[in-house]
Amino acid sequence: MKCVILAAGEGKRMHPLTYTRPKVMLPIANKPMMEWNLLNAKKAGITDFLFVVHYKHEMVRSYFKDGSPWNTTISYVNQGSPLGTGHAIAAAEPFVDDFLVLSGDTIFGADDIKHLMNSPMSMGLTQVEDPSQYGVVETHNNKIKKIYEKTNEPPSNMINAGIYHFNSSIFSYIKKIPKSPRGEYEITDAINMMATKKSIHGITIKQWRDVVYPWDLLDANQEKLQKLPEKRQGTIEKHTTLKGPVSIGKDTIVMNGAYIEGPVIIGENCKIGPNCYIRPYTSIGNHCHIGNACEVKNSVIMDHSNVPHQSYVGDSIIGSHCNLGSGTKIANLRLDKKDIRLIHNGINRNTRRRKLGAILGDNVQTGINATINTGTIIGNNVFIGPGSIAQGALSSSSRVL
Repeated sequence: MKCVILAAGEGKRMHPLTYTRPKVMLPIANKPMMEWNLLNAKKAGITDFLFVVHYKHEMVRSYFKDGSPWNTTISYVNQGSPLGTGHAIAAAEPFVDDFLVLSGDTIFGADDIKHLMNSPMSMGLTQVEDPSQYGVVETHNNKIKKIYEKTNEPPSNMINAGIYHFNSSIFSYIKKIPKSPRGEYEITDAINMMATKKSIHGITIKQWRDVVYPWDLLDANQEKLQKLPEKRQGTIEKHTTLKGPVSIGKDTIVMNGAYIEGPVIIGENCKIGPNCYIRPYTSIGNHCHIGNACEVKNSVIMDHSNVPHQSYVGDSIIGSHCNLGSGTKIANLRLDKKDIRLIHNGINRNTRRRKLGAILGDNVQTGINATINTGTIIGNNVFIGPGSIAQGALSSSSRVL
């Protein structure tokens, strides 16, 4: 069986992190989120993959290549202009017959993938607290009756999970669907049409992690770190404390005085310490430096970024090639202890998180003693000067002095 992974979209709701990378390449526990689906599908018994790509597709191709590093076979098809999930799946028609489809930006468990593999003409379902942002599914005797797209009055909390088992008959229905109100060809419209003619089984899945907004990476990262096996390479100096599951990549040095509480993962060619404190649920990418008197907690720090001197980073996401000047502090808790609200893509959103620091794009630089307030969204190539206070939403290439 071939597995089609949809990886063509930009992921605008993940700005600023997707200005320079496709959403499916955002790191979770130091792996692109799409790699988790590749690994779980392989555990389920699939070794033949087709990736549907478009936005910055060269990054996907460069990382996954032909699939041989995972003992799999990967081929690619470019969707062209992204015109919805139906359009993306239609791009796979010349290459598939009986096949599985996974949304590349949603992580599925191996057991659920296997369950769908063994259930021809089926789709995965899951329950969520707020179904208004998803396709809500109405079923009858475990068969799909109708999918309602992002309705304000959802008939249930059961939603389309974004995993399907199709055969080639799905393509005839995709060819019949019109564009949706947002100008896209939706696979759910094809499923609704097919459900009037054929039985499509609804399979409730158990492991499902959707990543919609940048701060959702923190939950996904925590979930993966909790299950990550410990692997220690590199150099660990004598007077360090590694408590709990801590994974360290090759050619990384953990210097004297470092105190690391797992679960934590640190990539390759990093310099950690001396005398720093890294707290649970932190992922640090490759070629990073966490230096003297720094504290990092529950954060994702991407490749080539540095927190070198006397700084605090909590509940934050730091893009690649960032450098925090000495004494930079990122606040992560409101004084009134209420949920963190922020301005994201021009919309005031409640993150429903009591603790959230900042979301930094790539190549953000701060001067000494800079302060970044809770819920601050910072675009790429932003400079925050010495002693400055950054808050709200900062557009790319802006200056705070």
